[in-house]
Amino acid sequence: MIDLLELGSEFFEGLTAIDLAIVEQAAQQPCRDCGGRLYRGDYPRKPRGGQIAAAAEGWVRRFSLCCGSEGCRRRATPPSVRFLGRRVYVGAVVILAAAVALTTMATSAAVRATGVPSRTLRRWLRWWRGPWATSRPFVELSARMIPPPERRWLPVSLLERFGADRPAAVFKLLSWLAPITTTSGAPDSGFLRVQM
Repeated sequence: MIDLLELGSEFFEGLTAIDLAIVEQAAQQPCRDCGGRLYRGDYPRKPRGGQIAAAAEGWVRRFSLCCGSEGCRRRATPPSVRFLGRRVYVGAVVILAAAVALTTMATSAAVRATGVPSRTLRRWLRWWRGPWATSRPFVELSARMIPPPERRWLPVSLLERFGADRPAAVFKLLSWLAPITTTSGAPDSGFLRVQM
């Protein structure tokens, strides 16, 4: 069973620090469309943490950049280890709640443990086995692991492969998920792993 009590405020503060470093490095790059300078243009978020990550509900800003050139003003949102794309729940919750749903026999027990509705848990499990399992970051990650992680047990099979230290395993998986958290100005996965 996944121990949900291991992720404390230090874990979430560490994720915020990583996201800040990523946005600061991305701000050094020129706009992909016009070559202009990028400026901070954060936007509001209302994330949910369920019972797993109540501390993460304080993340009310998604770090982002905006081109300063007149006529361009394109948004360039770098990858994030805190948010998983447009999902309402933070990335750590998507990982841990799906892991709990896989390891718990009764759906009602998973709902009580995580605070995430059963319908949402089922949708996340389909995502782990479908779109995530065919994404470029997952293919790259699978190529590094012999034998590759068991797809029907995602994300549990990845967390187990990343080690017994649960917060470190969640952190590593979030770093592999980061490239798929944005579609604007998304560097490749190597950009993020340099930050780690």
